[in-house]
Amino acid sequence: MEANKRLLALDVFRGITIAGMILVNNPGSWGSVYPPLEHAEWHGCTPTDLVFPFFLFIVGVAIPLALGKRKERGDDRKSIYLKILRRTVLIFGIGLLLTAIPRFNLATLRIPGVLPRIALVYGACSVLFMQTNWKGLVRWSIGLLLGYWAVMTLVPVPGGYPPNLDPETNLGAWLDRTIFTTDHLWRQSKTWDPEGLLSTFPAIVTGLIGMLTGLWIKTDRDDYRKLTGIFASGVILVAVGLFWNLAFPINKKLWTSSYVLYAGGIALLFLGTVYWLVDVQGKKGWIKPFVVYGTNALFAFVLSGLVAKTLGLIKWTTAAGETQSLGQWIYQSLFLSWLPDYPASLGYAVLNVLFILGITWILYSRRIFIRV
Repeated sequence: MEANKRLLALDVFRGITIAGMILVNNPGSWGSVYPPLEHAEWHGCTPTDLVFPFFLFIVGVAIPLALGKRKERGDDRKSIYLKILRRTVLIFGIGLLLTAIPRFNLATLRIPGVLPRIALVYGACSVLFMQTNWKGLVRWSIGLLLGYWAVMTLVPVPGGYPPNLDPETNLGAWLDRTIFTTDHLWRQSKTWDPEGLLSTFPAIVTGLIGMLTGLWIKTDRDDYRKLTGIFASGVILVAVGLFWNLAFPINKKLWTSSYVLYAGGIALLFLGTVYWLVDVQGKKGWIKPFVVYGTNALFAFVLSGLVAKTLGLIKWTTAAGETQSLGQWIYQSLFLSWLPDYPASLGYAVLNVLFILGITWILYSRRIFIRV
């Protein structure tokens, strides 16, 4: 019963995060987005910059809950590692497929991305979970964060640049261009990628913070001791992240070490709040939409990407001779025709959230849960 309660809190948190991802990824117009729903231009952190690390944190929390019993029973490790590898490859492959649709041009296919990073973080964290205990996870976390800070701030960049954190000349950007070439990077820049290879290492620590949280939740301590530990750890991580920000700025696109601690601390505070409301106080009247989202999270995210692509691909020529997509028509007809730019753009994003919710609700009502 206690395990089920914990899983419910995790599903709610996961559902809120996925709904947030869909909301910020689908405005009616990228030129009319409220500041909290935009990413920070470079250094700094907005609420939108917390969505992705929240999901990686949740991935980490779920690993001890999913693999813990098999590890404790002493199940065949080869079969466990094969399952980890299979899931990692499948999530990575889904990410590439979603990026490739509809043109499937392998010559310009972006290789880094949200789902590939989720896959790599899941795979690395799962292996570390099988290989070490909580003390080892702490040591790995500290080592990766300090190592990334040292590499990014002390190692000169090939080509004659000193160590720096600028978008195009930092070491991570150089490494991405060298390995992937500019043809396989984020199309908005072509010279660097916000989900680049080097910044995946500190992103793993975001998952490790979640794993340590999951291990803490699995202990036999009572709810209030668990919540005390969660909230105290969250406050400490936020404080350390803000302090480190003075020397190594909080930056999502670089996934800096200070950002890992800051976002991980806020994730702990958020999870603790949901845990307290849902599992301790029993206030569950508001959670159903988020549970629906949370139990089919990956499906909802992939479906939202496919819907957005489809709405952009269906086009026709208007009477004025202009090309219009189905997404533009919906945005202009249902929202922009009677609302100012910014609320209209937000309304379109909310419509996307509700549409995907409707599909996942149908699956939930039929007890269909799509796993990978």
